[in-house]
Order: sequence, then structure tokens, then C-alpha cells
Amino acid sequence: MSKQQQMTREEWQNMAASLEIRNQAFINGQYVNAVSGATFDCESPVDGRILTQVASCDAEDADRAVAAARAAFESGVWRNLAPAKRKQILLKFAELIAANRDELALLETLDMGKPIRFSRSVDVGSTIRTLQWTAEAIDKVYDELAPTAINEIGMVTREPVGVVAAIVPWNFPLLMASWKFAPALAMGNSVILKPSEKSPLTAIRVAELAKQAGIPDGVFNVLPGFGHTVGKALALHMDVDTLVFTGSTGVAKQLMIYAGESNMKRVWLEAGGKSPNIVFADAPDLRRAAEEAAQAIAFNQGEVCTAGSRLLVEASIRDEFVALVTEALKDWQPGHPLDPATTCGAIVDQAQLKRVLSFIQLGQSEGASLVSGGQQVDQTSGGYYVEPTVFAGVNNQMSIAAEEIFGPVLSVISFETPEQAISIANDSIYGLAAAVWTSDINKAHKTAKALRAGSVWINHYDGGDMTAPFGGFKQSGNGRDKSLHAFDKYTEIKATWLKLD
Repeated sequence: MSKQQQMTREEWQNMAASLEIRNQAFINGQYVNAVSGATFDCESPVDGRILTQVASCDAEDADRAVAAARAAFESGVWRNLAPAKRKQILLKFAELIAANRDELALLETLDMGKPIRFSRSVDVGSTIRTLQWTAEAIDKVYDELAPTAINEIGMVTREPVGVVAAIVPWNFPLLMASWKFAPALAMGNSVILKPSEKSPLTAIRVAELAKQAGIPDGVFNVLPGFGHTVGKALALHMDVDTLVFTGSTGVAKQLMIYAGESNMKRVWLEAGGKSPNIVFADAPDLRRAAEEAAQAIAFNQGEVCTAGSRLLVEASIRDEFVALVTEALKDWQPGHPLDPATTCGAIVDQAQLKRVLSFIQLGQSEGASLVSGGQQVDQTSGGYYVEPTVFAGVNNQMSIAAEEIFGPVLSVISFETPEQAISIANDSIYGLAAAVWTSDINKAHKTAKALRAGSVWINHYDGGDMTAPFGGFKQSGNGRDKSLHAFDKYTEIKATWLKLD
């Protein structure tokens, strides 16, 4: 273990006390204030203190960033670089993120409330991996030649789409951003990144690392601010070619409307989820399944689009399995996010905490049985903490089973047959992810095929890496992040036909 991995809570707090926090927009290679001079408070959910005042961008700032991005794109300073050169620069970008790993992890924890152990290993670690993998793929993506007659040549080429606006969520601020900006940059586009106002700090910080790595001015821009101001301005902008988004389904629908009202920009959306985690009585290891079910709802405080928030359990093992999950959740009780032993941190802000608590009350009023948890804790800290919560006796018509809560609230639904389990699982407007636990390989494959979800995991939860695409069916969105399939979102396909004499 490195010294950094062994840092104590006190050492992390000392580091936080001396942290220099960037708080401006980054446009055309420079940190700048919002044109209006407006700022907003960046509050830490860890203890409620104000970390800094961040530039609050609006339409004028969007215009400046889009103009810089367009000028850089048209100049060819980035898109015309040889793929191997872009690869080299993005690999340097990954190296710089790795060199600043502890600072970025600390910013993520202070800003969003997640445990430092996961900020460092998962969020920053996976961001590095995203950039490295995507960079290495750049010069391994080939164009095509169509099968033509002897006197013709048909070329099929990928070209960068142009100016990409990426609006990213607050729950994995840097990682979700990297899933967008890595392939967009790899394909030669200019990028404008709009982080959530709830957690903008890592996006602002990595902008200067991008410049340090050699990404030209105007190619990578960051606009902090609110969705209804700068986010809307980017979505309606006539000179943004592609809009990519991760967030709620409601906002995703509105962005599609904005695209139609403006220039028909391409819109790629990763939206909500209410993922079913199906446990059959013949699961190979019920205790391990229960431990992963606990992690599936408590990791990142349940603020995960793929959270296993609907636990479908075969009726014959329901009581036994719920007891195992409840026991496993004892390892996921809220603690101080800067304590390396903490597994469950703070809810991102007071508004989200109120939403989670309101759903817990709603679950009880709708007739579900509260098995464990459900309380706000550690209120004297000034932060926002809630216990992981388990409801039994839930059906799909209840709000806690139908709506995405984005908190550590688990709904247990029992079933009698595989057909019933599939019917319950698919009875949702969402289709992001699902899991199946069984020792019967035929049942596993038949169930997986029947599930309407973009990712299905068998005998584990939340698997996959950069080699597999990520995205959803139905109102969970369109397009895919990760893997070579992500490149489709950031390129246009051109057919060029040559007639030979």
C-alpha cells in the first residue's frame, strides 16, 4: 500500500484545510469569471460548510465557449492531428489526473459527499482508466471500403461531429464527465463540459490539466452553472452540433425538445433507472447475493442510476434473504466521508436528503413494511446523512417501486415463478440495468434475454468495464457510453464514392 492509501481521516482533513479550490469557468484555455460576475455557493454535504463561490455561467458565457470551441474546431488544430498524436496527448492527460489523484479525490468527497476510499479508487481510478483505454483505441478504429465494381471506390469514413456540449450529473462528477469528454476528444471534437451545480469542482480543476497535457485552447471548456440557465443555453445553441447528457429522465425529455426547437443537434441521453435485482431460490450463494444486494443499494449512498433499488426475491426464500440483506447493510451505515473506513457517506445536499426522506414516509403511508433504517442521522454535523432503508411487502404500483429515488432505499418484492419475476422486472418505464441470481444456466440465459435492460448481470451486480457499452432501453435513454460503441455518438459517417475512368 502507498502512503496515500493509508492516509487517516485527520490527514485528509489537514489536506482539505490547505486545498486551493478553482472556482471559475474555463474558456479558450483560461480561467474566467462569468460575464455577469454571478456566483453560487458550493456547499459541502459533509458538514454543510461553504467550500467556495463558483462562477454561475449563463447564455453569454455559453456563446463565448461555443465560439471558442467552434474556432478551434474549424482551425483543425485538434481534429487534424494524427490519431497517434491525439492518443499521446490524452495519455498525458490521464497521467496528470493520476499525479493529482489525491487532490481530485478530496475535491470529489468534499463536493459530493462520497467516501474518500471510493472517490480515490473508483471515481478517479476509473477516470484514469477511461482516458487510457479511449486514447489507446484512437488509432485502432479503421474506416471502411465498400464492396464495389472494379471501376469504383466507395469509402466510408468517420469524421468528428464538431462542437459537443456535455451536461453531466452530480453523483459521479468526474467519472461521468470522462465517459463523455474522452471519446469526444479522441474523435477530434471540441468539448464544452457543463458540470452539475451540486458538484462542479473536479470538472473545473481538470480543465487546466487538459491544457497542461497539450489539448489546444478552445478544445476543452468548462461552464459551471445551473441547468435552467447555461444548460438550457447550450441545449438551444444553434452552433452546438451534439448534446450528450446523463441525469434524470425528466430533464432528458426537455433536452430533446430543445434540440428540436433549435438546430436538430444530435442528442444522446443516459437517463434514470429503477433496476431489478432478481434472486431465485437456487442462487449459488445466498449470503454473497445478499451482500451484493446491500452494496447495490448503499454504494454511493444509493445515488446511482443503476442502483439495485428493486429487489425481487423468490417467495420461498424471502424472509431468509431479507434478513441476510439487513445484516449485510450493517457494513454500510453512514460515516464521515473523510474516514477511510467509511463505506456510506453523505447525501449530496439538503434538497436530495428531503427527497429521500419523503419517499421513506411515502413508502410507509402506501402500506410497505419498514424492515430497517429510514432515519436521518448525525444531524449535529451539519451534513446530510440517512440510514440505508429496507421496505418489504412492496408491489410495483407503490411510488417507492416505480420512481427513481436516488437514495439508499430498497424495495423488496416477492415472486413465485420466473415468468412473474420477468413481468415485474419489465413493468417499469426504465430499462437501464438488471441482475439475475441462479445456479440454473438455462434459467439465467432465458431470464437475461427476456429482461428489457441495457446491462444484465448474472450472479453478481454492477459488472463490466470499459470494454462493454453502457446505456439503457426505454426511458433510460439512448446511445451508449464506454467501449468502441461510444465513438458513434461523436462522429458523422460519410460515404464518398469515386468513379474511375
